[in-house]
Amino acid sequence: MTLFARFLLAGLLVSVATHAQTAPAAPASPLTPPNAAVAAKAAQFTGAPASRAHYRAVYQLDSDDPKLISKTLHNMLNALNDPRLKGKLELELVVFSGGTVAFKKDQPYEADVLALQQAGVILAQCQNSMNAYKLTKADMLPYISVVPTGNGELIIRQAEGWALVHP
Repeated sequence: MTLFARFLLAGLLVSVATHAQTAPAAPASPLTPPNAAVAAKAAQFTGAPASRAHYRAVYQLDSDDPKLISKTLHNMLNALNDPRLKGKLELELVVFSGGTVAFKKDQPYEADVLALQQAGVILAQCQNSMNAYKLTKADMLPYISVVPTGNGELIIRQAEGWALVHP
């Protein structure tokens, strides 16, 4: 290929690339109607049946974001109130890192945490996080458990077959 041909080819490629970047987007194609058979089946679906005798889930809370803390606590309460899981559900909440605030005394989450405790939920606080935040058991809600590490607790529970939920 001659030097002139290379020059022309390079110019053409730059022109195409520039045009592609500045060309208006093609209008979106209209959606097609849904599959009637699938839609009818979806309308009848009310959720997976809880056919097992027992379910176990461990929730992970490692953020101090108030919205995430509240969402996690409410998600757990919702799971406990799911009619399919009534009497079949064992839950644990593992709190570490920033989530430690949820188990401290005099926090706005205390009523929800107490409701979980009264429902039989295991409330597990990471000792490493307490050490990092210079907290003692006296700083925390009196009905929580302390585990050596939050990550270790999650690893063990998953190995035991518990479902991990991290909202």
